[in-house]
Amino acid sequence: MNEFDDLLRELIPRLRRFAQSLTRNPSSADDLVQSSLEKALSAWGSKRPEGDLRAWLFSILYRQFLDAHRRSRRYTRMLELFTGGAEDHYQPSVERTVVAQSTLVAFERLNTEQRALLLWISVEGLSYKEVAEILDVPIGTVMSRLSRARQALRQLSEGEIMPPALRILK
Repeated sequence: MNEFDDLLRELIPRLRRFAQSLTRNPSSADDLVQSSLEKALSAWGSKRPEGDLRAWLFSILYRQFLDAHRRSRRYTRMLELFTGGAEDHYQPSVERTVVAQSTLVAFERLNTEQRALLLWISVEGLSYKEVAEILDVPIGTVMSRLSRARQALRQLSEGEIMPPALRILK
């Protein structure tokens, strides 16, 4: 358990940095990290033992952010409905909204490793070298996995069906 505490202490600054990039507010980022850690600890029994703790925590944090963002948007829409303030705001086109929603749905269908790679590099802005150090793999491996993750996201968001990824076990 002490090893777990040490690993968690090491990951908290990374989680906080990622949350900061999502929320763009230090206070909100701290709240997001705290709620994500609470959720992770309460769901600890459902975590796959062979799964990567870092990826699992980043995934929980991102889902927590999306859920909070959706709740906030719903609240704002309801408030606008009652106050009549919706006419003044810019509304994105239906096409852009559909594309964004389908991309988010496709993103959620990616496996944990692919989501983590895309989040770390595309959202959090970590370098290939930093991600390679986190995963303890060569930079070339990060680049090829990221390429496959981007291709999978593109295929899923365009509606293509992906065969399940099979791994060879020795």
